Amino acid sequence: MKQPNRELLVLFNETIMPPKAIEYEVEQLHALLCTVERVNNLVAAHEIININKYRVINKPLALRTFLRQKQTKPFVFLNCKN
Repeated sequence: MKQPNRELLVLFNETIMPPKAIEYEVEQLHALLCTVERVNNLVAAHEIININKYRVINKPLALRTFLRQKQTKPFVFLNCKN
C-alpha cells in the first residue's frame, strides 16, 4: 500500500504500546479510511435533500455530480442515511 498522504491526529499512550504497534494501528486506520472514502460507498450511504424543491434525491448519478461540485446552491444538503 502506498504511503498515506493525509494528516491524522491519533492519540496513543506510548508507555502501553510499542512504536511498531502504533505504526500498525495508523496503517490499519488509513486502509479503513481509504475503503470508506470511495465514491461508491459515499453514494450508497448518502442522499441529497433539496429544500428549495422539497425533494430527496437518491439517484447515484445525481449524487456523484453533487459530490464533484465545488460550490453548491443554498438549502441543498448532503445527508447521511445512517
